[in-house]
This record gives sequence, C-alpha cells and structure tokens, in this order.
Amino acid sequence: MSRHSSYRPAARPAVLDHSRFRWLSAALVALAALAFALSAQARETPESFADLAERLLPAVVNISTTQTMPERGGKGPEMPQFPPGSPFEDFFKEFFDRNRPPGGAPRKATSLGSGFVIDPEGYVVTNNHVIADADEINVILHDNISLKAEIVGRDSKTDMALLRIKPPKPLTAVKFGNSDETRVGDWVLAIGNPFGLGGTVTAGILSARARDINSGPYDDYLQTDASINRGNSGGPMFNMKGEVIGINTAIFSPSGGSVGIGFAVPSSLAKPVIDDLRKFGRTRRGWLGVHIQSVTDEIAENLGIKDKEQRGALVASVTPGGPAEKAGLKAGDVIIRFDGKKVTEMRRLPRIVAETAVGREAEVVVLRDGRNVTSKVMVGELEEAEQAEAKAQAGKPGKGGAQSKVAALGLSVATLNPENRQKYELSEDARGLVVTEVEANGPAAEKGLKPGAVLVEAAQKELASPADLVAKVEEARKAGRKSILLLVDGPQGLRFVALRIEAKK
Repeated sequence: MSRHSSYRPAARPAVLDHSRFRWLSAALVALAALAFALSAQARETPESFADLAERLLPAVVNISTTQTMPERGGKGPEMPQFPPGSPFEDFFKEFFDRNRPPGGAPRKATSLGSGFVIDPEGYVVTNNHVIADADEINVILHDNISLKAEIVGRDSKTDMALLRIKPPKPLTAVKFGNSDETRVGDWVLAIGNPFGLGGTVTAGILSARARDINSGPYDDYLQTDASINRGNSGGPMFNMKGEVIGINTAIFSPSGGSVGIGFAVPSSLAKPVIDDLRKFGRTRRGWLGVHIQSVTDEIAENLGIKDKEQRGALVASVTPGGPAEKAGLKAGDVIIRFDGKKVTEMRRLPRIVAETAVGREAEVVVLRDGRNVTSKVMVGELEEAEQAEAKAQAGKPGKGGAQSKVAALGLSVATLNPENRQKYELSEDARGLVVTEVEANGPAAEKGLKPGAVLVEAAQKELASPADLVAKVEEARKAGRKSILLLVDGPQGLRFVALRIEAKK
C-alpha cells in the first residue's frame, strides 16, 4: 500500500541584511542623542522657582521712608487727574478733602521701596531715589521686624544707596554675581515690594543689555520682562544661582504698571559703587576733565572721519587745569581708545573713565587732523564741583555790536558788547558771536539754535566778527561741503553742531 509523504523541505536560514542593520543602528544613535539633548534642555528650564525663592526671600527687605512736606498757602497735595465721569473722582476728592491739613501745616509723606541685605551685620542696598529727601528710614525685615536705618553713602549718578541697620541677630545675606556673564534669554528672578504688598516674587528672562534710558551719565541697564512695579525699586534681580546680577530701578510704562519692560542696574556697575560707599562713604571715580558729545554723520564729514569704528567721543571742551588739558587733549579731538579699551560710542567713555583707578596713568588715543595721536593722562578724581564745570571758554572778545545775517545758515549774529551781553544775560567771560535771530525752518532752527546762543568757533577756528563766520561758510561751500561745524555755547554748555549750508538763491 502506497503512502503519501508529508515531508516538506526545511526553510532556508535567513540572510542578515547588513546595510539595513547599519541604518537602524544609526537611527537609534540619533534618537538617543536627541533624547539626551531634550533631557538636558528640560533640566535647564526650572520646573519651579520655589526652592530658590524660599532661600532668597529672607534677604530681601522693605524700606519705608517718612518725609516732612511743608504746605504752601494752606494747599494740600494735588488730586490725581481722572477722565471726566470717572468713578474714582468723587472718591479721591473726598479722601483729599478729609485728609487735608489745616492752613499751612506741614504733613508727613511716606513711601515704600525695596532693598536687600549684602552683609549679615546689617548692610542693605537700595536705590538712591527710594530714600531721597527722607527724614526717617526704616528697614522692615522678612519677619516684619522694623529697624531704623542710617545712610552709609549714596550715589545719584547710578541711583545707588547703602544703608546700615543694627539687627538683633545675623541676617540672611546675598552676594553679587557677574552680570557680564548673563546672556539675553537667561532666566531671572525679581523680588521686591510692589505697591506695598510685601515680599513678592516674579520671574522672567533677560530681554536686553546695555540699555540707555537717559537717566544718568553711566546708563548701562539690563532689561527684563519679569514684572517690576512701583515699590520694586531697590529690589534685587537674581540669576538661577541665587546671585544678584541687577538692582531693579525703573520701568517703562504708559500706565504706571508693569508692561514687561523693566530696567535694572547691572551688578558689574553697582558693586564697585557699593564697595566705595562702604569704604569711603562716597564714590571715587576717575575724572578726565572733558565735555564730550557724539559724532554724527555731518560732524564725521566735517572732521574727515570715514571709518565708523573711529567715531568715538568728540571733545567739545577741555576743563582748564584738568587731566585732559595737562595731557594735551584739545576741543575737536575724537577719543577712540582709553586705557586699552575701545571707545565705540560717546556714552561708553564716561563709564570707562569712571572705572579707572584715581591716580593711574592711562593711555588715551585720539583722532586729530586725520591721524591717531597717543597721550598719557593722569586720571583725576571726579568731584561734584569739577563735574559741574562743564565748559571752558575760548577766543577773544569782539568789539562793537554790528549785526550780520548769514543766510546760508538761517541766522543772524552780532559781536559781543555790553548791550547784548545784558540783553541775553551773557557772562563777561563769553567769547564769540551771539545769535540774534533764527529763521523758521532754516538750518539753525533745525538744530535747535535760539537767540542768545554764542558761536565760539566755526570749522575749529575762533570767531571774532560776523565776517569770520561768513568767510568760513564760503570756504566750506567752495570745498564742496554740505555743512559746517560750529562750537556753540548755550544752556547745555559747549557742544559741536553741524549746520547744513543752504544753496545760494
């Protein structure tokens, strides 16, 4: 009997595809690398600021100030202005009427700010404007203990102040970090006392660096979107290490509340100031003895400066007897390097000089007549009296009082005599030509010149008569220049102004 076989041939062993294996391995390696990167990024972004805030809050204090404000003519404080029909109008009117003191009686005004402890023994940093004109200053600690504070030192130029309290026990203190190492986009934490609510924590990022908000000669603010409101002034801005990298100082806001644009003094600027205040009770800044201004396109053309990297700080005047004059610097020099640091723009020079040690011999490089000139200057110490002396006079007085119209510049000038000195309230030391008329919409009006301004120089040559100015204008016109550089003495002190030369009609 035949039987059918159920035999089936064995399957052949699988052949390994090496190319596909290599592709799969590479994909797995890439996925692993991506997962690691994402994990690292996740670790950099904090899940919570709670631990950091808990550690830092005890070092942040509230500052309460009291000031006696005399009333004038029996009038109290002015009531805020509200839109017509506002529901707040009646409320505030009632409040001010009820709290207005009797005729002429002085009243007490209080304000709140923030600060932070930098030494367990009781040194507290805040803004100068928080304690300005205060009769009494109290520091309220994190545990609500209130202590009277004394002013160790203050500096209006950077808006910094250092206070001292006598705590019953050592305080929690924080340290300054290096703000120069903080990058735009880094996380920051702000702690302060907005609206008198008490310790409040806000977080955000560093939005920008080196902001100039025209508040002082050393503006170099950090900008953040961490909420900063009134009362946050003087409070610290921390990095994620818990180091102070800024002191919250100002906000930009149409409404008075936070709109995500706050400014802080960087620690790199604040720390040396605080160190000086603690050691000397005042600041000790370097002083050069010059009045400077920016180099505009028109001024650069007149000075023959083609390289934009050499548009440093233009010397408008040199203080007689100051370090710059002793070093041979002159009006019209453009300072492009000081003490080994580049002066890329005018506003950098004051800070560079201020940070230079008093008594140190520093190298200064200026652009003069199209070439670089190097000098050595002995840095002096900046004092209020020296800083207030913002101008140096030059030239010789003209005689007579003849008036002359310079149509190309849109103004009329006259030589100085007793009559126009009295008319325009000019000092006996004033030298040059006085502006008597300014044409509307003319070149002089465009640059804000007004009657009473004194033209000291034209094209870096002293002016003794209107004829000198006319000659210099014609000289510039023949040379193909579109403007002429004037040295003007006015309410802002000595400054260079490049006036457009109008074509002949």
